[in-house]
Amino acid sequence: MSPKFAHPSSDAVKLIAVHSDQLDTALAALEPARADWLKATGFDGAIGAHALLSGATGGVALAVVGLGKTGQSRTRFAIAAGASRLPEGVYTLATEMTGAALDEAALGLLLTGYRFDRYKPAKAPLPAFTAPAGVDATRLEALAAGECLTRDLINTPASDMGPAELAAAAQSLAQAHGASCTVTLGDDLLEQNFPLIHTVGRASPRAPRLIDMRWGQSGPKLTLVGKGVCFDTGGLNLKPGASMGLMKKDMGGAATVLGLAHMIMALGLAVQLRVLIPAVENAVDGSAFRPGDVLTSRKGLTVEINNTDAEGRLVLADALALADEDQPDQIISMATLTGAARVAVGPDLAPFYTTDDTMARALPQAAGEVADPVWQMPFHAPYEAMIEPEIADLDNAPSGGFAGSITAALFLRRFVTATPYTHFDIYGWNPTAAPARPKGGTGQGARALLAALPEVLDL
Repeated sequence: MSPKFAHPSSDAVKLIAVHSDQLDTALAALEPARADWLKATGFDGAIGAHALLSGATGGVALAVVGLGKTGQSRTRFAIAAGASRLPEGVYTLATEMTGAALDEAALGLLLTGYRFDRYKPAKAPLPAFTAPAGVDATRLEALAAGECLTRDLINTPASDMGPAELAAAAQSLAQAHGASCTVTLGDDLLEQNFPLIHTVGRASPRAPRLIDMRWGQSGPKLTLVGKGVCFDTGGLNLKPGASMGLMKKDMGGAATVLGLAHMIMALGLAVQLRVLIPAVENAVDGSAFRPGDVLTSRKGLTVEINNTDAEGRLVLADALALADEDQPDQIISMATLTGAARVAVGPDLAPFYTTDDTMARALPQAAGEVADPVWQMPFHAPYEAMIEPEIADLDNAPSGGFAGSITAALFLRRFVTATPYTHFDIYGWNPTAAPARPKGGTGQGARALLAALPEVLDL
C-alpha cells in the first residue's frame, strides 16, 4: 500500500526541523526548559538527530529532527533521516520552508512510510505525517504511489515477477486508470512481429511477450518504453553467480516507466500516453540464441550477437521500432542496461541521452528542483563505427570495453528515426539505505521527467 498523508488531528504532535548551524536560533525560540533539555541530551541538529519533548501532562508535545548544515546538498530528503526514527503517532511539520525545499521535505516524510512487506511483516508501527501547509498533497501522494509501485516491482523476486506477472501488474495499473492494455505473446505472433523479443525470451518456459498500454485521447503523444528482463542469466554467455544475484532488478526500466505512467495518469496530464514493455526472461536451454548468430529485427536491421548477455538492447530495439512507427511527439526509454553507466556515474545518478535540445535543457533543471538527480551523456557520433560489424548492420556487444553505455545508447538510437528520443541507462537499486530510500529497488529519473514534460511537450 502506498503511503498517504494522515488526516489533520488535534492530537498530532508538532514537528520542527532544525539546521545544525542554526541550532542556537532554534533553541532560543523554544521555552527555556525545552531548550535546556535538548542541550542536555546532546541534540545537535545533524542529519538523523531526533528528540521528543513532553508536555505538561507527560505526553509527547514536540518532536525535533536535524537537517544538517544549511545549504548542504549531499543528502536528499534529509528530514526523513530523523523523522523515520520517531515512534508511532501523527506528526505535523511546522516549518518556514517553501517551494521546492518544502515539497522535498513533504515527499521525504511520505516515503518514510514505504516498506516491502510482501514476505515479512514490518517489525514496528510507523510514524505518520500530515501534509504540511503549502504543498499539493494530491500531487505528492501520486509521486509517492508511483515510486512505491516501482520499488515493489523491482523488489519482488523473479520467482514471483516473471513476464506474466509483469504483464498482470501493467494490466492492473491500466484498469485502475481506465487505460487499455494488450499483451502480444505466442511463438507465431512474436517471431513474426517482434523477432528479437522472441529470440531473447524463447529459452525460458515463461513465455516472452510485449505489453502495450494506452491512455488519453488528446494532447501530445508520449511513448514510454521500459526494459522488462525479469531475470537475466546472461544466456549462453552465463553470468558468474556474483553478477546474477541482483538480476531480479533487470526489469527496473519497466518498473520505472510503470511508476511514471501512474504519476501521469493520476495527475491527469493532457497527453496521449503509450507504454511499451518487452517482457522476457533470458534463460538457458537448447533453444537459446548463440554468440555469432545474426538476427533480423522488426525494423529490418540485422544484428550480430557477440554476447548473449547484452540482451536488453535487443528487446528494446523491437519495442522502439514499434514506438517509432506511431510517430509520437516524444519517445523515452528506461533500462538497467549497462554496467558501464554504473562505473561512469555510480548508482545514485541516472544518466540520460537525448536528441531533443528542449529535453536536454529542461530535464537537468527539473531534476534539481525535485531531488531526482540526472546527468546528460553524449550520443557521440564518432563511436557509431564501434557498433558496425563486418557481417551485419549492428553489433550488440562491441569488443574493447570502451564507452559501453554510449555504444548501447547509439545502438538503440538506430531504431528511432521519426521522433525525438531520450534514453535512460539507470541502475534501479539503492545499494545502501538512505533517507526515504531503503536498500533495494528504487525509481530513477521518473520525477525529473514528470517535472520536465510540461516544457518538453508544451503542455
